[in-house]
Order: sequence, then structure tokens, then C-alpha cells
Amino acid sequence: MRALFILAPLALAGAAMAQPINENPPTRTIQCIDVGGQSIAPVCKVPASRLDPREDICTCPNGGQRVDVAVCAKDQKPPPESKALNIARRQALRDGSLIGDTMGGQPICVAPRTP
Repeated sequence: MRALFILAPLALAGAAMAQPINENPPTRTIQCIDVGGQSIAPVCKVPASRLDPREDICTCPNGGQRVDVAVCAKDQKPPPESKALNIARRQALRDGSLIGDTMGGQPICVAPRTP
């Protein structure tokens, strides 16, 4: 019984990592997606540096499914929030990730975090 209580926080901590520690700038982050495909703001712990754009841990305390999503490349813009994007996200969530998914030929991504 005691081992269960010790291992449970470790498993949750590993699942909550937002970005790989060695990626700077990051290429992926976390989004919280509602059952209808709407994006809900995640709560992320970030470094105290204004130069470091990484996120350490992200959670979805307001509900929604926690999914990985790509950070937009330098020349990309995230698709505008719309009903079509919500439907595309809802369908793409079946594999648990939005990385590599597209909507109308445009990649589903989020703008990079500005420290």
C-alpha cells in the first residue's frame, strides 16, 4: 500500500512534463481541449528567466483533456479559433496528440510563449 502512494506522484510528474528539457526553443507544448474541441487555458509552471521560453509542468485544473501540440515554427501562424478548428481538434484528439495534425492543409499549432 505504501509503495502505491510513493509511486503515484512520480507517475503524475512524468505525465505533466510540458516540454523536453533539452529543447530550447521548445517545439511542443500542452493544450487542454474540451469535449467539444474548444481550447481551455492550461496552468503552466515556467522558469523565472525572461529569456527561457520553456514550460516545466502544465496541468488542466479547469477540465479538458491534456494533449501535446506543436509550437508554430518561425514562419507559421496558429489557425484562428473557429468552429472548424474545434471540430478538427476533436477528431484529431483520438490519438491523444495534435502533433502532426492539420486543418485545411495548415498545421494545428500554438504560438510560442513569449517570456
